[in-house]
Amino acid sequence: MTLVIVIVSWNGRMDLERCLASLADSPPSIAHSIVVVDNASEDGSPEMVAARFPGVRLIRSDENLGFARGNNLALREAEGDLLLLLNPDTIVPAGAIDRLVARLMAHPDAAAGGPRIVDGEGEPELSFGRMPTPMVEAGRKLLSRLHAAEIQPFRAFVRRATARERTVDWVTGACLLVRREPAEAVGFLDERYRLYWEDVDFCAALRAKGWTILFTPASQVLHLRGRSAAAAPTAANEWYRAAQLAFYAKHHPQWLPLVRWYNRLRYH
Repeated sequence: MTLVIVIVSWNGRMDLERCLASLADSPPSIAHSIVVVDNASEDGSPEMVAARFPGVRLIRSDENLGFARGNNLALREAEGDLLLLLNPDTIVPAGAIDRLVARLMAHPDAAAGGPRIVDGEGEPELSFGRMPTPMVEAGRKLLSRLHAAEIQPFRAFVRRATARERTVDWVTGACLLVRREPAEAVGFLDERYRLYWEDVDFCAALRAKGWTILFTPASQVLHLRGRSAAAAPTAANEWYRAAQLAFYAKHHPQWLPLVRWYNRLRYH
């Protein structure tokens, strides 16, 4: 069994270097290869990869393809039995990937799985969830804000929620392990999503084929969230809203007018 790790990067040289160093310092025991897709970075990222990590395959794009297209570029050529989507702003501890692989293999009905995600302070994040609707989104955003405000009952709730292995509707694309066969069957990631929502949509496509999605705290990965958005906040907000509308148009067209109205009310 082989694993291909795909990292799509855009102007995140320091994060990418740290991520690749964590993989080099404690490589997974499973036979694996690493592919970095550089989305036309202007900060020396591809040169750093070529110089510091010559064993990593580097694909240079002459334009910013976005997350879905960038991943697909590598995934369609990948020959591994397992595929790992990994954000460049993650740090992978020793054994984390092997434990994630082991738990996915222990669930033959699961097409994909994700680990427990923690932030820079070691606090777990809700890196999985239910299929979004406006009500689900509102509840999740409220919980996230209360958690970020360090209100202890809500922090305790998130800690409990992320301490139990379970079947979920989706796991975050920051670290998403998927079997090659079902990934191919659904056509990999939907490229209408430039950034955001593509992971939820991908998991929905897998579930529509009869597979399940696994969240497991047996594996833990550090995620320094929001680096891409911080590099281009205005564009990131626009990409988020466009992806949100595309998601509702595809999965919940009955809710699309409400989501459009809310976005106009909030952003205009």
